[in-house]
Amino acid sequence: MELKLKDLRYLVAVADQRHFGRAAARCFVSQPTLSAQLKKLEQALGVQLIERAPNAVSLTAVGEEIVARARRIIEASDEVVELARSHQDPLAGRLRLALLPTIGPYLLPRVAPLIRKALPRLQLHLYEYQTAPMLERLHAGELDVGILALPMELEGLESRELYREEFLLAVPERHRLRDQALEVCSRVGVRDSQDFRATSLETLRQMVAAGAGVTLLPELASRGAYRSGRGVALRPFVRPTPARHIGAVWRKTTPRRAAIDALCDLIAQHAP
Repeated sequence: MELKLKDLRYLVAVADQRHFGRAAARCFVSQPTLSAQLKKLEQALGVQLIERAPNAVSLTAVGEEIVARARRIIEASDEVVELARSHQDPLAGRLRLALLPTIGPYLLPRVAPLIRKALPRLQLHLYEYQTAPMLERLHAGELDVGILALPMELEGLESRELYREEFLLAVPERHRLRDQALEVCSRVGVRDSQDFRATSLETLRQMVAAGAGVTLLPELASRGAYRSGRGVALRPFVRPTPARHIGAVWRKTTPRRAAIDALCDLIAQHAP
Protein backbone atom coordinates (compact mmCIF):
# COMPACT_ATOMS: atom_id res chain seq x y z
CA MET A 1 0.00 0.00 0.00
CA GLU A 2 1.05 3.62 -0.52
CA LEU A 3 1.00 5.90 2.53
CA LYS A 4 -0.03 9.47 1.90
CA LEU A 5 1.76 12.20 3.82
CA LYS A 6 -1.55 14.06 4.10
CA ASP A 7 -3.13 11.17 6.02
CA LEU A 8 -0.19 11.04 8.42
CA ARG A 9 -0.62 14.75 9.07
CA TYR A 10 -4.31 14.14 9.87
CA LEU A 11 -3.37 11.37 12.29
CA VAL A 12 -0.77 13.50 14.06
CA ALA A 13 -3.24 16.37 14.31
CA VAL A 14 -5.78 14.08 16.03
CA ALA A 15 -3.06 12.82 18.36
CA ASP A 16 -2.16 16.39 19.32
CA GLN A 17 -5.69 17.80 19.60
CA ARG A 18 -7.58 14.71 20.86
CA HIS A 19 -10.56 16.15 19.01
CA PHE A 20 -11.64 15.64 15.39
CA GLY A 21 -13.03 19.14 14.94
CA ARG A 22 -9.91 20.91 16.17
CA ALA A 23 -7.68 18.53 14.21
CA ALA A 24 -9.64 19.24 11.04
CA ALA A 25 -9.36 23.00 11.62
CA ARG A 26 -5.61 22.68 12.07
CA CYS A 27 -5.35 20.77 8.78
CA PHE A 28 -7.71 23.19 6.98
CA VAL A 29 -10.18 20.47 5.98
CA SER A 30 -13.71 19.62 7.05
CA GLN A 31 -14.24 17.21 9.92
CA PRO A 32 -16.04 14.61 7.72
CA THR A 33 -13.12 14.66 5.28
CA LEU A 34 -10.56 14.12 8.03
CA SER A 35 -12.61 11.35 9.67
CA ALA A 36 -13.16 9.56 6.38
CA GLN A 37 -9.46 9.69 5.44
CA LEU A 38 -8.43 8.28 8.81
CA LYS A 39 -10.96 5.46 8.45
CA LYS A 40 -9.44 4.64 5.07
CA LEU A 41 -5.96 4.70 6.62
CA GLU A 42 -7.05 2.23 9.32
CA GLN A 43 -8.61 -0.04 6.71
CA ALA A 44 -5.50 0.08 4.55
CA LEU A 45 -3.22 -0.72 7.53
CA GLY A 46 -5.59 -3.34 8.91
CA VAL A 47 -5.42 -1.99 12.48
CA GLN A 48 -7.43 0.41 14.62
CA LEU A 49 -5.49 3.59 15.30
CA ILE A 50 -8.08 5.72 17.10
CA GLU A 51 -10.56 4.95 19.84
CA ARG A 52 -13.72 6.93 19.16
CA ALA A 53 -16.02 7.66 22.10
CA PRO A 54 -18.92 10.15 22.25
CA ASN A 55 -16.96 12.68 24.29
CA ALA A 56 -13.37 11.51 23.96
CA VAL A 57 -10.79 10.66 21.33
CA SER A 58 -7.70 8.60 22.16
CA LEU A 59 -5.12 6.51 20.36
CA THR A 60 -4.74 2.76 20.55
CA ALA A 61 -1.37 1.33 21.55
CA VAL A 62 -0.40 0.71 17.94
CA GLY A 63 -1.77 4.14 17.06
CA GLU A 64 0.67 5.74 19.52
CA GLU A 65 3.58 3.86 17.95
CA ILE A 66 2.55 4.80 14.41
CA VAL A 67 2.10 8.48 15.39
CA ALA A 68 5.67 8.56 16.75
CA ARG A 69 6.98 7.32 13.40
CA ALA A 70 4.62 9.59 11.46
CA ARG A 71 6.11 12.60 13.21
CA ARG A 72 9.58 11.63 12.00
CA ILE A 73 8.32 11.12 8.45
CA ILE A 74 6.59 14.53 8.44
CA GLU A 75 9.68 16.19 9.89
CA ALA A 76 11.88 14.66 7.19
CA SER A 77 9.41 15.73 4.49
CA ASP A 78 9.31 19.30 5.80
CA GLU A 79 13.10 19.39 5.88
CA VAL A 80 13.23 18.36 2.22
CA VAL A 81 11.00 21.33 1.33
CA GLU A 82 12.92 23.74 3.58
CA LEU A 83 16.24 22.51 2.18
CA ALA A 84 15.11 23.26 -1.36
CA ARG A 85 13.88 26.71 -0.32
CA SER A 86 17.04 27.48 1.62
CA HIS A 87 19.17 26.78 -1.45
CA GLN A 88 17.03 29.20 -3.44
CA ASP A 89 17.49 31.92 -0.80
CA PRO A 90 18.98 30.77 2.53
CA LEU A 91 18.01 33.99 4.33
CA ALA A 92 14.37 33.96 3.25
CA GLY A 93 11.24 32.09 4.27
CA ARG A 94 9.80 30.99 7.61
CA LEU A 95 11.97 30.50 10.67
CA ARG A 96 10.20 29.25 13.81
CA LEU A 97 11.89 30.79 16.84
CA ALA A 98 11.02 30.02 20.48
CA LEU A 99 12.25 31.90 23.55
CA LEU A 100 11.98 31.37 27.29
CA PRO A 101 9.38 33.60 28.98
CA THR A 102 12.23 35.09 31.03
CA ILE A 103 14.14 36.02 27.85
CA GLY A 104 11.66 36.92 25.10
CA PRO A 105 10.05 40.09 26.54
CA TYR A 106 13.47 41.64 27.23
CA LEU A 107 15.53 40.44 24.27
CA LEU A 108 13.05 40.86 21.42
CA PRO A 109 12.45 44.63 21.75
CA ARG A 110 16.21 45.08 21.56
CA VAL A 111 16.94 42.89 18.54
CA ALA A 112 13.68 42.55 16.55
CA PRO A 113 14.03 45.89 14.67
CA LEU A 114 17.63 45.01 13.79
CA ILE A 115 16.60 41.57 12.53
CA ARG A 116 13.87 43.05 10.33
CA LYS A 117 16.37 45.50 8.85
CA ALA A 118 19.24 43.06 8.35
CA LEU A 119 17.13 40.03 7.28
CA PRO A 120 14.07 41.52 5.57
CA ARG A 121 13.13 38.32 3.71
CA LEU A 122 13.20 36.17 6.83
CA GLN A 123 9.73 35.53 8.28
CA LEU A 124 10.13 34.99 12.01
CA HIS A 125 7.35 32.98 13.67
CA LEU A 126 7.73 33.61 17.40
CA TYR A 127 6.77 31.26 20.24
CA GLU A 128 7.24 31.24 24.00
CA TYR A 129 7.90 27.98 25.87
CA GLN A 130 9.56 26.75 29.01
CA THR A 131 12.71 24.66 28.48
CA ALA A 132 11.23 21.15 28.44
CA PRO A 133 8.39 21.77 25.93
CA MET A 134 10.74 23.88 23.81
CA LEU A 135 13.21 21.00 23.49
CA GLU A 136 10.38 18.56 22.75
CA ARG A 137 9.15 20.75 19.90
CA LEU A 138 12.67 21.21 18.55
CA HIS A 139 13.16 17.42 18.45
CA ALA A 140 9.72 16.99 16.84
CA GLY A 141 10.56 19.47 14.08
CA GLU A 142 7.89 21.95 15.19
CA LEU A 143 10.52 24.63 15.89
CA ASP A 144 13.68 25.60 14.03
CA VAL A 145 15.64 27.28 16.82
CA GLY A 146 15.24 27.99 20.52
CA ILE A 147 16.78 30.66 22.76
CA LEU A 148 17.29 29.50 26.35
CA ALA A 149 19.73 29.24 29.23
CA LEU A 150 22.78 27.00 28.81
CA PRO A 151 24.21 24.49 29.56
CA MET A 152 21.81 21.55 29.24
CA GLU A 153 21.45 18.09 27.76
CA LEU A 154 21.45 18.48 23.97
CA GLU A 155 21.00 14.99 22.52
CA GLY A 156 20.52 15.42 18.79
CA LEU A 157 20.83 19.21 19.05
CA GLU A 158 23.60 21.73 18.55
CA SER A 159 24.08 24.90 20.55
CA ARG A 160 25.88 28.23 20.46
CA GLU A 161 26.32 30.65 23.34
CA LEU A 162 25.06 34.12 22.40
CA TYR A 163 25.73 36.28 25.44
CA ARG A 164 26.36 36.28 29.16
CA GLU A 165 23.85 38.15 31.27
CA GLU A 166 24.61 39.26 34.81
CA PHE A 167 21.99 39.26 37.56
CA LEU A 168 20.97 42.22 39.68
CA LEU A 169 19.36 42.06 43.10
CA ALA A 170 15.88 43.60 43.15
CA VAL A 171 14.81 44.92 46.55
CA PRO A 172 11.91 47.11 47.75
CA GLU A 173 12.75 50.76 47.17
CA ARG A 174 12.92 51.54 50.88
CA HIS A 175 14.79 48.37 51.78
CA ARG A 176 18.24 48.90 53.37
CA LEU A 177 20.96 46.39 52.46
CA ARG A 178 24.62 46.80 53.28
CA ASP A 179 27.33 45.84 50.76
CA GLN A 180 28.38 43.00 53.05
CA ALA A 181 24.91 41.46 52.77
CA LEU A 182 25.11 41.60 48.98
CA GLU A 183 28.48 39.88 49.08
CA VAL A 184 27.04 37.09 51.23
CA CYS A 185 24.13 36.65 48.79
CA SER A 186 26.56 36.24 45.91
CA ARG A 187 28.61 33.57 47.67
CA VAL A 188 26.15 31.59 49.78
CA GLY A 189 23.29 29.43 48.56
CA VAL A 190 19.94 30.75 49.79
CA ARG A 191 16.96 28.46 50.34
CA ASP A 192 13.56 29.91 49.58
CA SER A 193 10.69 29.54 52.01
CA GLN A 194 8.45 28.13 49.25
CA ASP A 195 5.72 30.57 50.31
CA PHE A 196 5.66 32.09 46.83
CA ARG A 197 7.02 31.03 43.47
CA ALA A 198 6.45 32.46 39.99
CA THR A 199 7.72 31.89 36.46
CA SER A 200 7.04 35.49 35.39
CA LEU A 201 9.75 38.01 36.17
CA GLU A 202 7.14 40.76 36.13
CA THR A 203 5.11 38.98 38.83
CA LEU A 204 8.26 38.70 40.92
CA ARG A 205 9.04 42.38 40.30
CA GLN A 206 5.58 43.38 41.53
CA MET A 207 5.93 41.20 44.63
CA VAL A 208 9.23 42.91 45.44
CA ALA A 209 7.62 46.34 44.94
CA ALA A 210 4.91 45.28 47.39
CA GLY A 211 7.56 44.50 49.97
CA ALA A 212 7.06 40.73 49.84
CA GLY A 213 10.76 39.90 49.46
CA VAL A 214 13.74 40.22 47.16
CA THR A 215 14.62 38.47 43.89
CA LEU A 216 17.23 38.21 41.17
CA LEU A 217 16.59 39.90 37.82
CA PRO A 218 18.63 39.34 34.65
CA GLU A 219 20.33 42.47 33.40
CA LEU A 220 18.20 42.87 30.25
CA ALA A 221 15.09 42.95 32.47
CA SER A 222 16.41 46.16 34.01
CA ARG A 223 16.74 48.08 30.73
CA GLY A 224 14.39 50.13 28.59
CA ALA A 225 10.79 50.28 29.72
CA TYR A 226 11.61 48.08 32.74
CA ARG A 227 14.33 50.35 34.14
CA SER A 228 12.04 52.67 36.11
CA GLY A 229 9.83 50.10 37.81
CA ARG A 230 8.13 51.80 40.71
CA GLY A 231 8.87 50.58 44.19
CA VAL A 232 11.89 48.47 43.15
CA ALA A 233 15.56 49.29 43.57
CA LEU A 234 18.22 47.33 41.69
CA ARG A 235 21.58 46.61 43.29
CA PRO A 236 24.65 45.13 41.57
CA PHE A 237 26.55 42.24 43.14
CA VAL A 238 30.20 42.29 44.07
CA ARG A 239 32.54 40.13 42.02
CA PRO A 240 32.21 37.33 41.08
CA THR A 241 28.82 38.41 39.76
CA PRO A 242 26.17 35.69 39.33
CA ALA A 243 25.15 35.38 35.69
CA ARG A 244 23.36 33.17 33.22
CA HIS A 245 24.55 32.10 29.78
CA ILE A 246 22.01 32.52 26.99
CA GLY A 247 22.33 30.43 23.86
CA ALA A 248 20.61 29.10 20.77
CA VAL A 249 19.84 25.42 20.10
CA TRP A 250 18.75 23.71 16.91
CA ARG A 251 18.61 20.26 15.32
CA LYS A 252 21.83 18.99 13.81
CA THR A 253 19.93 18.07 10.64
CA THR A 254 18.25 21.44 10.12
CA PRO A 255 18.31 22.83 6.59
CA ARG A 256 18.03 26.39 7.97
CA ARG A 257 21.56 26.65 9.33
CA ALA A 258 22.45 29.74 7.28
CA ALA A 259 19.42 31.66 8.57
CA ILE A 260 20.05 30.47 12.14
CA ASP A 261 23.69 31.57 11.97
CA ALA A 262 22.67 35.01 10.69
CA LEU A 263 20.09 35.38 13.44
CA CYS A 264 22.57 34.27 16.11
CA ASP A 265 25.20 36.71 14.84
CA LEU A 266 22.77 39.61 15.24
CA ILE A 267 21.67 38.56 18.74
CA ALA A 268 25.25 37.99 19.89
CA GLN A 269 26.28 41.39 18.57
CA HIS A 270 23.43 43.48 19.96
CA ALA A 271 22.07 41.72 23.05
CA PRO A 272 24.94 42.37 25.52
